[in-house]
Amino acid sequence: MAKYLLLKHYRGAPEAVNPVPMDQWTPQEVEDHVQYMNDFAARLESTGEFVDSQALSSEGTFVRYDGEGRPPVTDGPFAETKDVIAGWMVIDVDTYERALELAGELSAAPGAGGKPIHEWLELRPFLGATHTVTE
Repeated sequence: MAKYLLLKHYRGAPEAVNPVPMDQWTPQEVEDHVQYMNDFAARLESTGEFVDSQALSSEGTFVRYDGEGRPPVTDGPFAETKDVIAGWMVIDVDTYERALELAGELSAAPGAGGKPIHEWLELRPFLGATHTVTE
């Protein structure tokens, strides 16, 4: 089996079909979205394909080393990670095709108006994982 990261972006990916930002959803729409994600994870847990998932807080800071004896440098001239990455799910599947199938299904999570988001998810294999694309 190979592990893949399904990375959810707030921005930076192509625009979703239902692109209303989550901070503009009703509380019920947020609850429905989270429930969809939890149900999806539970189903994958039952098949042994679920590894982990996390949603990220809107708080965060870039930090880098600035030399011996100097305090770390924070922020910089770039987009904050918190503005770009919303969360992730890690799956462990038998084939790349299965990873694509699950990413497509997860992309259908409901958003504003209860309609699927059709969001773009970034599918990335972990280092050491190999996959071949079959046509």
